[in-house]
Amino acid sequence: MHHTIDAVYENGMFRPLHREGLAISEGTQVRITVDDAEMPAALRLATAVYDGLSESAIREVEEIALDRRNFSGRQNDL
Repeated sequence: MHHTIDAVYENGMFRPLHREGLAISEGTQVRITVDDAEMPAALRLATAVYDGLSESAIREVEEIALDRRNFSGRQNDL
């Protein structure tokens, strides 16, 4: 399951800023990915563009993005 929780690091621990709607039971082990809130939103989005995609899906996206055959917007006979 994937949750995004805003937290503050204090006294060696991460403390959630908001507990309402937090669907995690006490004692549940979680993995924390630290996303510096000071990072510009556009950069945060760019670094997360492939989150949740499989390796094959990432390759497919890259192939489409790098295909320049119709780069000018005109259909070319290839």
